[in-house]
Amino acid sequence: MATDKNIYVTKPNLPSLSDLAPYLEKIWERRILSNCGPFHVDLENALCDYLGVNYISLFCNGTVSLVTALQTLGITGEVITTPFSFVATSHALLWNKITPVFVDIEKDHLNLDPSKIEEAITEKTTAILPVHCYGNPCKVDEIQSIANKYNLKVIYDAAHAFGVKLDSSSVLSHGDISSVSFHATKVFNTFEGGALVCSNVETKDYIDKLKNFGHEGEETVLAPGINGKMSEFNAAIGLLQLGEIDHFIELRKTVDKTYRQELEGIDGIQCIEQTNNTVSNYSYFPILVEPGYYLTRDDLYNEFKKIGIYTRKYFYPLITDFPMYSGFPSANSSRLPVATRVSSQVLCLPIYPDLELDTVRVITQFIRSKSIL
Repeated sequence: MATDKNIYVTKPNLPSLSDLAPYLEKIWERRILSNCGPFHVDLENALCDYLGVNYISLFCNGTVSLVTALQTLGITGEVITTPFSFVATSHALLWNKITPVFVDIEKDHLNLDPSKIEEAITEKTTAILPVHCYGNPCKVDEIQSIANKYNLKVIYDAAHAFGVKLDSSSVLSHGDISSVSFHATKVFNTFEGGALVCSNVETKDYIDKLKNFGHEGEETVLAPGINGKMSEFNAAIGLLQLGEIDHFIELRKTVDKTYRQELEGIDGIQCIEQTNNTVSNYSYFPILVEPGYYLTRDDLYNEFKKIGIYTRKYFYPLITDFPMYSGFPSANSSRLPVATRVSSQVLCLPIYPDLELDTVRVITQFIRSKSIL
């Protein structure tokens, strides 16, 4: 069973050159390439309207936005976070000279387990940094209740959560700040890009200064900021993408539904369920390859690769397995049993808007065929 072309976990939504041309002409005509130009302003306003959030600040990428979020809130000392994420989550802490404290994830949606947070809080703890893993919302009310009790800030790594709604409102509205990625692999992308979502104009104003080197006017620098600005070209890509985003998400929804139907009943294959009361963006399609399946996760991954289907062990290794984190006491695998198990079992299958349903069935039939060897 082989495909006639390589199939990858995701691929970027690309606007047509004919649609992009008027934007490029306008950029050349205006001679404004960066520094919060007209398309940058237009995209911020359009995203606020689409997402239903109060304030948004665009960035060159999601990692820089997360670094800036921590600086904006003056986070120091220790921050409680998850080991089951892309390493940029914890790198943002190290960039700010903050000590990550890792706690385990909950088994259903693979997000930070609120029941494990309080025991990890010390006198040095200043914030909680959860991740809406695969776009599935965290238990935001429980996390906020803990934060309120101990006077902690909450910064969400919402890299996967563009357009996700929880109880009919944007999941990006939760916490003190949410950081979202617009990387080319994401549901909504600007090729490279990201953003911070906040609830008040004072915070947005400070964020906007920090992402421009900390400048306040031409002659004053108020903080050691960074060059985190999004270019006009990337903003133009975003405006084009936004016009098609609902259609893209509907196509991904159909792929997701087909996977779930075709994988039903296969022993040892578990699909990750979506959080209740959620409008998903179908950003990833992770499965767990459990002991009841004929092959291990790594074996299935390698078998797929042989036929030109490139799945992803996302997230493996755990952040806590990398040398810059493995020495922290909280990184010990005995303290992270769920994350350790899931990391050895998780496999993300291809999902993107123009993935043909016949190809989805080839993938699921391949999985089924290996289950009965």
